[in-house]
Amino acid sequence: MWYDLILLAEETRGRGRSMGNCKSSSRALLGKAHVVPDPEWRIPDFGKTHVPDFEWRIDDFSSLLKTGAKRATSGPFHCSGYNWDLQVSLMHKEAGSVTPYAALRLVPSELSLVPAHTVHAVFELSIYNHSKGMYYGCKASYSFDFKNFYSKEHCLIPLKKLLKSSAFLVDDSCVFAVEILKIDACSPEKKAVVVQKKPTTVQNLFVQEKGFVKGTYTWNMNNFLELDLDHSVRSPTFEVGGHKWYIRMYPRGDLYSTDCLSLYLFLDASDELHLESKKVAVMTLSILNQKNGKHLTKNSGLFVCDGGWGWPNFLGLKKLKKGYVVGSSCIVKADLTIVGLYNDG
Repeated sequence: MWYDLILLAEETRGRGRSMGNCKSSSRALLGKAHVVPDPEWRIPDFGKTHVPDFEWRIDDFSSLLKTGAKRATSGPFHCSGYNWDLQVSLMHKEAGSVTPYAALRLVPSELSLVPAHTVHAVFELSIYNHSKGMYYGCKASYSFDFKNFYSKEHCLIPLKKLLKSSAFLVDDSCVFAVEILKIDACSPEKKAVVVQKKPTTVQNLFVQEKGFVKGTYTWNMNNFLELDLDHSVRSPTFEVGGHKWYIRMYPRGDLYSTDCLSLYLFLDASDELHLESKKVAVMTLSILNQKNGKHLTKNSGLFVCDGGWGWPNFLGLKKLKKGYVVGSSCIVKADLTIVGLYNDG
């Protein structure tokens, strides 16, 4: 299941992720809207407004759907001592329902959390109504800890109705947002956390209509059993879209795994991406079962190429000898597709 996906900073664990630039939002607050919501919408705070901590504009929204990605994740933003991402699910279905919704969830950087550290956050997820000049959303809360990085997904609006809406989708662009209302941190230091209000961080995501850049790399490991299994190992670098990448494996799992092999795709540190616009991509990582010829594959969804992406719980250690490691051979494959650009607004 790809909900296990996490984002890593460059391979040095002590480094945090880069932050988005803070810039003031131009969104207006117009008070309550006198509109009766569609009963299919999941916006209990319909007609309320707020000043978000983070605003994420997705241009060419229909092109995003064409990438086949089920989810898209923003670049990082900073609030009250923590780095966060906002994630939109494009085809989320509630239990017992066949209707796909656009849904949001909040994700803290894994480097923000350490063992014995819990962060309980109260926040509001929303979508911007261009016609009314305000955000419509729902209030939520979640307790994040060392191995629980994802809040519950909260449905906002049926996908079909979003695509037909002239209020939430304008010129094929829509805006999602989050405001963090309260943070209670539980850690050995017992430090109080105050939510500091700053100008809204704004990010833009641009998805190409066509001309995606694709690349595939296969890593044939012939010395798996000779590895120092308590440490990580990396593949040779390979190039896709004019940038260098590599696969990093933790044969016995990393800090965030539970009895599983961990697997990640990284942008090589020697490959400078210090540009105003960064690439966004979708990728899959696979391990070949050499007995039946089938791959165990996990898909990332759309992400910003500013570090590394992967899964701490990619494959259970007990399953390795059931065809995924034969002799000392292990075969790993990465498929990467660059689909657009991201920048700070």
